[in-house]
Amino acid sequence: MARTRVRTPHLASLVALTAAVPLLTGCGSEDASGPEGHKAAGHKPVVVVTTTWEGAFAKAAGAEDVTVIVPRSVHHAPDYDPKPSDLAAVAKADFVLYAPFEPYAAKIKEAAGSKAKLVEVNLDNDPAKAGAEVTRLGGLFGTEEAAARFKKRLEGEVAELNGELRAAWPGGRSPSVAAQVFTGWAAGLAGATTVGTYGPEPVTPAQLAALSAKKPAFVLDNAHMSAGTVLPDTGAEQVEIVNYPGEDLDLLAVYRGAAAELKKAMSGS
Repeated sequence: MARTRVRTPHLASLVALTAAVPLLTGCGSEDASGPEGHKAAGHKPVVVVTTTWEGAFAKAAGAEDVTVIVPRSVHHAPDYDPKPSDLAAVAKADFVLYAPFEPYAAKIKEAAGSKAKLVEVNLDNDPAKAGAEVTRLGGLFGTEEAAARFKKRLEGEVAELNGELRAAWPGGRSPSVAAQVFTGWAAGLAGATTVGTYGPEPVTPAQLAALSAKKPAFVLDNAHMSAGTVLPDTGAEQVEIVNYPGEDLDLLAVYRGAAAELKKAMSGS
């Protein structure tokens, strides 16, 4: 079985970057080496992604050659400024995956040239949306069977985790939560009742008062863009939810990690 190769580019030499310039600026028509050529010939697509989040979606969809631009060590990926070596890697791709909220998306588009197919990815870990996105990417890559297998695994994993979390509900009742806008999927995973949301902008005094009045038992904060303690002095326990997978690009690990944190919070440990 082929292994997924996850490669984070390091600073390239001037010679390597110069060699990539024709690919960065070329304007010829797509040939057999482009995305459709790879799909038709049964070749493995070369995929470059901005972050491990897009990378996990690509791997789940069946991609086996995935290069990640933003290092995992960058806690808030949108703050990253792509280097020339990153853009050179983009120029060698068949597919380039990015998210519209990433401020460097314009640079990525410019660097892709005429060969790579730009794919805007809907980064949402809601299981239904994630499964649909993986299926769509599998269709683009020509790896539909791999995408279908992953979707089935995702559905089974989520069902199992949901059952475990429901069994851990305090007092046997669905807990009330306030969720950051990008962590609502974790509330769904736990079968929790969302009484309010906040972000991605800083929480205003008015929002704070409104959320406090709802008396949530838990606050599901976004570990990658934390607003600090959201509801201090209210008794609400704050749980940090991680959206971005690790360097292994294991999307299922994100669900397991969130479930572990939620279970720990609900047990009071």
